[in-house]
Amino acid sequence: MRYSILGRSGMRVSQIALGTMTFGEAAEWSRPESECRAVFDAYVEGGGNFIDTANMYTGGESEKMIGRFIADDRERFVVATKYANAPPGRMDPNEAGTHRKNIVQNVDKSLARLGIDYIDLYYAHFWDFTTPVDEVLRAFEDMIRAGKILHVGLSDVPAWIVSRGQAFHDLRGLPPIACMQLEYSLVQRSIEREHIPLAVAHDIAITAWSPLAGGILSGKYTAGDQAEGGNGPKRLDTMQIQPLDDRNRAIAQALDSVAAGIGAPPAQVALAWMMTRGIIPIVGATRPEQMQQNLAACDLALSAETLARLDELSAFDKGHPYSMLEWDMSMGLGYAGMRDQIDIARFPGERR
Repeated sequence: MRYSILGRSGMRVSQIALGTMTFGEAAEWSRPESECRAVFDAYVEGGGNFIDTANMYTGGESEKMIGRFIADDRERFVVATKYANAPPGRMDPNEAGTHRKNIVQNVDKSLARLGIDYIDLYYAHFWDFTTPVDEVLRAFEDMIRAGKILHVGLSDVPAWIVSRGQAFHDLRGLPPIACMQLEYSLVQRSIEREHIPLAVAHDIAITAWSPLAGGILSGKYTAGDQAEGGNGPKRLDTMQIQPLDDRNRAIAQALDSVAAGIGAPPAQVALAWMMTRGIIPIVGATRPEQMQQNLAACDLALSAETLARLDELSAFDKGHPYSMLEWDMSMGLGYAGMRDQIDIARFPGERR
């Protein structure tokens, strides 16, 4: 296992984070504690130290389970959790949203469920578009001053909101955004338009959920179309899984071909591709063997040719104005006819 610096936080986190949305038995897709413990132990034995959970995962059971798992060695782990989404079944309007009241009450509830004194990384899980950005950051700052959280992040939030929050840090000294959590994979690369360049510009880390697109990139749905669940992953109540449509199936099949050519499982190749971009995949597993196989992606070195092939097979339409900026005329005018003589990155953050 190698470790990355989480944005400007200075914290050292493993290249792969452990996703714990399935830890607990309060949801159809969740798992009992004995199975979760085996997966957790496999992750820790592989050198992992970065745990990702949320107040709403399995109705709070995930946080409680994580608290029990880390109790004997809490300081070893970087614990990330989230607020803003109310646990299922709750009908209190102030137990949802990004406002100060919800931050204050949910920090204390998460600390109690986790059985710890402070949270290493605390995310807003979504944006409610009613609370001002500076108000959220001021509430975060109060929690930092109280010693209840160390660093803050934003999950599934538009890039302009993150940029505005970072401006408040630069101009008013409010807490910087240490990390963004976003969906990213070979079949869902849309954050390359704005989020990744923003992250590079401001030294913000990115953690990626669904790095295997709900299993599409694991090979389980594309190996001769004979594998169990060949019609693709089912949609969960809490999130939209990428569909196994013609485009995504073609990407998955091309990934299978690339993986076979280098003698590695497709899932490892997909995770290794992501890590070359400086992005931390959040990986879950149902069995310890599956977790061990995913962690082996840290040791997989992909050639420049393989990376270029993966980029090509998963290319997407960036839309305006990004597609326009790739026109020969735009590049010719913008660089006075000297584009090929000026050394700039084709894509900010790529191969960093």
